[in-house]
Order: sequence, then structure tokens, then C-alpha cells
Amino acid sequence: MRLKGARVLLECLMREEVETIFGFPGGAVIDIYNELPEYPFQHILARHEQGAVHAADGYARASGRVGVVLATSGPGATNTITGVATAYMDSTPLVVLTGQVPTQLIGNDAFQEVDMVGISRPCTKHNYLVKEVESLPKVIKEAFYLARSGRPGPVVVDLPKDVMNAEMEFYYPKHVRTRSYNPHIEPNSKQIKKAVEYICQAKRPLIFGGGGVVTSNSHEELTRLSRELQIPVTTSMMGLGAFPGNDPLWLGMLGMHGTYTANMAVNHADLLIAVGVRFDDRVTGKLDTFAPNAQIIHIDIDPTSIRKNVAVDVPIVSDCRLALQALLQELEEKVEASELARQYQSWREKVEEWSRTHPLTYTKSEDAVMPQQVVEKLDELTQGEAIITTEVGQNQMWAAQHYRFLHPRTWISSGGLGTMGYGFPAAIGAQVAYPDKLVIDVAGDGSIQMNIQELATAVCYNLPVKVVILNNTYLGMVRQWQDLFYNKNYCSTCLEYSPDFVKLAQAYGAEGYKVTRPGELDDVLRQALFSPNTAIVEVVVPQEENVYPMVPAGAPLNEMLLV
Repeated sequence: MRLKGARVLLECLMREEVETIFGFPGGAVIDIYNELPEYPFQHILARHEQGAVHAADGYARASGRVGVVLATSGPGATNTITGVATAYMDSTPLVVLTGQVPTQLIGNDAFQEVDMVGISRPCTKHNYLVKEVESLPKVIKEAFYLARSGRPGPVVVDLPKDVMNAEMEFYYPKHVRTRSYNPHIEPNSKQIKKAVEYICQAKRPLIFGGGGVVTSNSHEELTRLSRELQIPVTTSMMGLGAFPGNDPLWLGMLGMHGTYTANMAVNHADLLIAVGVRFDDRVTGKLDTFAPNAQIIHIDIDPTSIRKNVAVDVPIVSDCRLALQALLQELEEKVEASELARQYQSWREKVEEWSRTHPLTYTKSEDAVMPQQVVEKLDELTQGEAIITTEVGQNQMWAAQHYRFLHPRTWISSGGLGTMGYGFPAAIGAQVAYPDKLVIDVAGDGSIQMNIQELATAVCYNLPVKVVILNNTYLGMVRQWQDLFYNKNYCSTCLEYSPDFVKLAQAYGAEGYKVTRPGELDDVLRQALFSPNTAIVEVVVPQEENVYPMVPAGAPLNEMLLV
């Protein structure tokens, strides 16, 4: 069966069981789009390539599948870079297919030519420039393998136009052979035994989970470890949902805007069981004061993440799920769980005391709708069963603090790169993955405008995404830093002009709502959330409300600003 390169590509995607492609056409990929209607893929036409990549990212994180993007050359390719870097930082599996000028024109400054391989190299697991059609099947097979295996991430495949028109006898390899990339997934048994020894000796253990728990689908094992031994749990922002937010052993999120209880627990723990984390600076605070009394067990599939930021006592390079399963089995053979639970009793009582005396709190008002109140109402109305995406800034932190995430893959937010404009297209991708689930983007009035054009995408494909805008007429998180550390010099953070978001929603064919008083909140949210249509709810909140607790940059975790 001799096929042109464009059809070879689509046949390869079929073999990888791709169902959905997020994309935007152009001259360099027009041959691929010409063949696309002959295949059963669901193609989601974004209104900007950055939106397409974020949507594929949200799709991947919600579903656990590899997200696929198709963009043209030149500006189409460069528009994907922010989304690619976002996925790279947060370990999201993506295959990004970009068009390229014909091979004979590469390097000649041809129309819409750009060195996509060079540009994307720092923010991809790997990238390819396909120079001969015969190598295309092998490249696609490798790209999907690299994207989903080990520590997941984005892979870019650059496709010259002449390669897409060249013919070859179609084949698809059954196996991938890469000499330089063989992720180690099985835990070392000696390290597992050593970890169990540390757990048995501990008096004040704490489990710290990260995004790797969600990615590796090891949430059940982590929850079992916590409940059987009665060990308290905290997570990074990326790990939200890895442990049920309504469990008595849940301490809340750790770090700069983490709970008082979680931050104090890390400071006093004598053992930290870290699973699928990379000890980001937003989590550790001042490095030389992080977990000062604790021995550290660190489980991660990426060996470069271990000891990169924090010295550890028991490194375990492994798939998190396999390591936790081995840990649970070894514990079951060596010790009675109830004995360890009794051993940790006084520690749990201390943690519970911190939770009672320093809960998350804020000042309510009869006249103003507080942003924390909005998130709490969303939690109440959805019973923790919605998929929540966010933009970046105060809206993100309030959502992370005040929504109780009960399941993995229900919290989708830009962590490592902190990409404003991420949440709305990511919500579109999550809604494509789960058409029958409620998907809500908690947004700010600044960040929502960065990819607002994707309202057309949501309406066009009848995706009932809900966007709740916490409108404080500021770039809120930057303003908060200006408030606390720069003598209220609100330079360039006041959004003196914002659109009428209700009319804007209606202009795109979506529903628009506005809330200005506390008494309106419940009814309006109910109406919007249970509508079958795309909807925007603009909630006017106080301009100078800050996110607390807050650990100032460079300060230890136990030195929190609480009010």
C-alpha cells in the first residue's frame, strides 16, 4: 500500500489510537488537512495555536492519554511554544506536529520558515525534523513512546511539506528501540527495605505527594499507605486530588500559599515520604530550612529530580505506583500496621491541633462577594465532583486552597511555568475528554483575556465549559506583591479598562452572568453550572483582597504571613 506522507502520518496516528487532534491549518500542513476528512479523528479547530496546545494539555491531563496538536510552519509553530513549555514543566504527554517548508528551502529564509527543532529543544523531551518519508513511521512511534513513558512530556515532530507529498510503502513498527532512553521503572528492593526501616523508626512521619502520583495513577496506593498507617498527607499544588480532600488525614496544600498545618508539619516531621515530587522552590521556601528535622525518602521515576534541590536519605528511582506497591508489600510482611498507627498517635494529635487553631480563614462581608466564598460555593454545589481548571495568579491559589479535590485528574492548572491564559483552553480539552462531566475554569479578569478567543471553540463544538471570573480589576497576584513588598506601588497592575464580560460572552454565542452581591451568588452559579451551554460568570470581588497564608520569597515555611 503506497501512500503519500500525509496519509502515512494519519495512518500512524490511527495505530496509536489517537481519537482527537487539536489544531489550526496553514499552507505547510494543508496536505494533511486535505486527507483528514477521510479519517475518524475528532478535529478541534482552536482559534490560536497556543490555545490548541493548552487544550491538548488539558485533554491529556484529564484523560491520561497523549494529547495531539497539529499546527502549520513559521508563526503557527512558534505560537505553540508557550504551550509546549507549559507541558514540559508539568510533565504532560503531548505530540506536537508542526508543518515545515520543503526540505530544499530549509535554511533559505523561506516564507513561514523557522527552526522549530532549535527553538523547541530546551522545552521538549525530544524533537524531530523528518527529512525522508520512509523514516516517518519510526519517528511517530518513537514520539508517542517518549511522550508517555518515564517522566511524560511533550515531543515535537517537524514535517516538511515535500515529505508530506512523497510516497512510500506503508508500514508501522511494532516496537521501539532506543539505546539512549530506557527509563527505569522497577524499584530497587534494597532501597524499599531501607525505606521500611525508616518508616518503622519514625515518630512523626508525613507523606508528601506531587504531580507524579497523579501521572503514574498511584493515588490508590498512596491513600492506602496513609490510611493503613494513619500518616498525615500533604501535596504540592500539582498533586491536588492525589489524596481525598475530605479525609481526616488531609492537611491541605504545602508551600508558599499552603496551609499553616501542612507547612508546620513539614517543619516538625522526622520522616518525609516524598512521592512524585521535584521539590520546587514554591514548595520548599528557604532550602536550608526545609524539613530540618526529617529524614527523606524520595520516590520518582526521573533520576535527575532526585537530590537536585533537596538532599535525601533514601532515593528510589522507580515508577511511583510500582514503588508504593513494593513498599506496601514489604510493610505488610515486616510490621503490624496498627502498631505503627499507635506509634504515630501523638504526632497526629499535634497535627490536628494545628488544624483546629489555624484553619484557612478569611473575613466575610455582607456587602461584597469574597473570592474564597465563590470557590467554597463551587465546592458545595458540585460536591467536589467537577473538573476544575484555573488560570494563574490569585484565582489559582484560592481555588487550590478552598476547593476539596476528591479524585485525581480533576485539578488542571499550570504549575511549573505559571502560564496565564492556560485554564480556559485546558478546560475545553478536559471537556472534550469528558463531555458529560462538569468542567469549570476559575479565572481572573486579567488572565482570561489572554486566550478569550477560544470562546468561539467552546461554542462551536457545543462544549458546556463554565468560566467563573473573579474580577478584582487588577493583575491580582502581582498587585499583592506590590502591596506587601513594594509599598503599594501598583505600577501597571490596575486593569482600568475591562470588557463587559456578559456582553462578550453573548457576542460569542455563550451565556453571560454577573454577580455583584453575596445574595446573588448561589442562584446565579446554580443557573450557570446546570446550563447545557458554554457560560461565563463574572463575579465582582474586592480589589485588594490577598491570598493567605503566604510565605515570603526566601523565607522558611514556618514563617508565614497569616493576615
